[in-house]
Amino acid sequence: MSSHPQATPLGSPRPLGVGILGAGPVTQAIHLPSLARLRNILEVRHIMDVDSAVAESVAARVGANYSTSMDALLGDPDVDIVAICSPHQFHADQVIAACRAGKKAVLCEKPFAMSGEEAARISAVSEETSVPIIVGAMHTFDPGWLAAEANWGDLSENVHTIRSSIVLPPNARFEDFATEIITRPAGGTPDYSDVEVIKNALRGGIMGLAIHDLPLVRRFTPDFEDLEVLQARHVRPFGYVISLRSGNRIIELRAAMNKTWKPEWVFEAISDDAALRVDFTPSYVQAGSAVATITRGTTSTTYGPYEHNGYEGEWRELAQLALRTKQPPSAESLINDLTFAIAIADATVDVAAAEHANSHAGARS
Repeated sequence: MSSHPQATPLGSPRPLGVGILGAGPVTQAIHLPSLARLRNILEVRHIMDVDSAVAESVAARVGANYSTSMDALLGDPDVDIVAICSPHQFHADQVIAACRAGKKAVLCEKPFAMSGEEAARISAVSEETSVPIIVGAMHTFDPGWLAAEANWGDLSENVHTIRSSIVLPPNARFEDFATEIITRPAGGTPDYSDVEVIKNALRGGIMGLAIHDLPLVRRFTPDFEDLEVLQARHVRPFGYVISLRSGNRIIELRAAMNKTWKPEWVFEAISDDAALRVDFTPSYVQAGSAVATITRGTTSTTYGPYEHNGYEGEWRELAQLALRTKQPPSAESLINDLTFAIAIADATVDVAAAEHANSHAGARS
């Protein structure tokens, strides 16, 4: 399988080699464009996908080796950093395998595990092997968000309302702007009278879309053991309206994916005397950072937009971790972020199932 290494200027260190497990739309439309802007420090050297034609075609875009085997990628000595962009159910085992293969750092798309038990296994192996892991929640690496975090003062202690509001067209619109996507899965027509369809749609919405912002929510709700779902509703064709209470804090999660012409992705945290608003660029959009505004009384301060976004930010972080120039995030923090998401998903699905049963019982009576 051919490789076409890119030249490195004389006297400069060789870029770190990247191997990517899974060559679907996220790899094609997000990671490859981000890495193309960082070619002085990171270079794609191996693409793996179970579909050989996809692996070969995507690898050809960047002059990388390709394979259909995880073992082939992990055994490639030119790969320093592994990015795991496969279906969710494979994440935990692949993260563990990458750590055991002696790689310098691992990026795993969210969620990095499907249960607390899987997360604990990953944490133990990461500690045993000293391989740093980060989860691809790109908003936590966005310079606009990081500037807000550095400047919000006591807002996190005094906040009473936290809100994530997302309005997006289907991902395909952005994917097609970014690149020519190979092998997009076909969609079907859901049966919304089936409670399992509703439950799966809500869980998928939380673990696939809301999860981008749940690490941000958790910055304001570090103790979430008393989480209570006040309302949970599925929004067709893909979306949700969820209200929760954690202690004296209200959390509102809203999303709608439809044929809107105007995407919007807003995160807010509000106290009696201050407010934070962060306007993020939509997923797949590679155009600068979020813009954060902190308001106290009549005074507002804006941070951003900065030159790069959270996608590029997470790769910059990976390079620093691989070179051991920065401390990795704690395993406990990653586990707590995941536990928080799973707790919200479980509680939301239970409430939605009960409401669905009640509405159908009322219709029959």
